[in-house]
Amino acid sequence: MMKVEIWSDVMCPFCYIGKRRFEKALSNFKHKDDIEVVWKSFQLDPTTVTNPALSVTEELARKKGWTLEQTREMSAHVTKMAEGEGLHYDFDKAVVANSFNAHRLLQFAKTQGKGDALKEALLYAYFTDGKNTDDTATLLELGLKAGLEKEEVEKILSDKSLFADAVNKDVAEAQQLRISGVPFFVLDRKYGISGAQELMVFEQNLAKAHEEWKAAQPTATLETIEGEVCRPDGTCD
Repeated sequence: MMKVEIWSDVMCPFCYIGKRRFEKALSNFKHKDDIEVVWKSFQLDPTTVTNPALSVTEELARKKGWTLEQTREMSAHVTKMAEGEGLHYDFDKAVVANSFNAHRLLQFAKTQGKGDALKEALLYAYFTDGKNTDDTATLLELGLKAGLEKEEVEKILSDKSLFADAVNKDVAEAQQLRISGVPFFVLDRKYGISGAQELMVFEQNLAKAHEEWKAAQPTATLETIEGEVCRPDGTCD
């Protein structure tokens, strides 16, 4: 299958918007069954200290030196973009949380074929529900919601070394590809799309990448020496 790899972070507002726009493009694509979507880990700020008592609005105001009112005005544009994709953002409710443990669980979910389900659950929990996505109980709840086994999720969350290497590998790979911001979409390792682009951009590049991928696939052509055969319909000649 043709791979579409998507580097993104749980705490990235444009990543959720980009996810929705890409999903629309893929749902309209007549060869969508040829496409495999792979979620890749990326941390916008690995040094983030989880603080459920601090909202994203408050943290952004502190980092930028803005007032809360200025910060809310700046966030309003992104919120409106999200609404256009059927998403509801509440930055005042969203809490500051380091995303590393969420990414570890996501790496496990990918091995179970549940990567997309967990990614959706994490983004919704962060931007809409205002949940702490670095909290063990919350991650367990989201893992179960995505269809993961309770015992496996508990094991991963209790041992911070599990799937840490997979997260770090994705981050290192992003550096090698010179990915400096997310979301970033890589189509068949030939084309890169940076940001939450408009639907048409995803549609055009998806079609282009697939056409080239399809042309490169080997075709089975045999030089056949004919002889006596029996066929599924019971005839032999």
